[in-house]
Amino acid sequence: MEPAVSRAESAPRIAVIGVGNMGLPIAERLVGAGAQVVVRDCRPEREALAEAFGAQAAATPAAAADGAVLVIVVVVDAAQTEVVLFGDAGVVAAPRPPATVLLCPTIAPQDTERFALRLSAQGIAAVDAPMSGGPARAREGRMSLMVAGADEAVERVQPWLDCIADPVFRVGLRPGDGARTKLVNNLLAAVHLAAAGEALALAQRVGLDPARTLEVIEQSSGASWIGSERGRRWLAARAAGGDARDLEPKAHAALLAKDSALAVAMARAVDQAAPLGEQAASLFAAVCAAGQAGVDDAVLFDRAVGRAPAVDASGPPRGA
Repeated sequence: MEPAVSRAESAPRIAVIGVGNMGLPIAERLVGAGAQVVVRDCRPEREALAEAFGAQAAATPAAAADGAVLVIVVVVDAAQTEVVLFGDAGVVAAPRPPATVLLCPTIAPQDTERFALRLSAQGIAAVDAPMSGGPARAREGRMSLMVAGADEAVERVQPWLDCIADPVFRVGLRPGDGARTKLVNNLLAAVHLAAAGEALALAQRVGLDPARTLEVIEQSSGASWIGSERGRRWLAARAAGGDARDLEPKAHAALLAKDSALAVAMARAVDQAAPLGEQAASLFAAVCAAGQAGVDDAVLFDRAVGRAPAVDASGPPRGA
């Protein structure tokens, strides 16, 4: 990738708050594009990984955001977002606050709206930009962003959006529409994953080779990206004598539990029936309740073939 800007001291400063599975490759791409990247994470080992490719680590979100043209928040949930933005050493406490904050976590639309209003009161523009695609696509700059916000704010950071994502979907002018789009997507992802697990379990039960069956599905009408990606990794673990617990998590079960529960809550708030979504959300919630929140979300395949604790999908989700 050709550097977008000079690496001189005048290079724009961009803060990445949260350098987990997605934040780390985002930071690396920005370093490769010539930005002065400053990271903050509650885990020193993650900051060390970022420093290894040229980022700097800061002691607090406020220190990371000081003088930054853009702060990218890549934490897990609304509670963490609240702390990194508005805590005692949060972004808004920076001596020289940023012009724009990019909100990438998957959170409830009302939380995104609330954060955007509070940032606006501090003279900081919020761009709602949940992401999808996983760490591998993030490293390649091929994850997707679902962007909502005022034209001026989006245009100001567009080059950096294009650096870290392709495609960049413009889904609305109001912060919160990105969150709504992401929840719709992730509800479908949860349903697809639950259904793919059931389908491969059925293939095995009737004497078919699940791996060969998945090859057929991938070229037929039952194909889904998440079913294929998780299914292939799960089958590889099984071939080695293991299961989803042996996989290096690309996405923990807790994340889809959280996201699907948020999506179901959004549906209920507008009186939209989502029975399949509720089933999938219940499966993920129960898997987490069984102590497998930190396992790769392919754990639903284990459950479907009877290699994980059985769960009751008859009721509504009880949270993530």
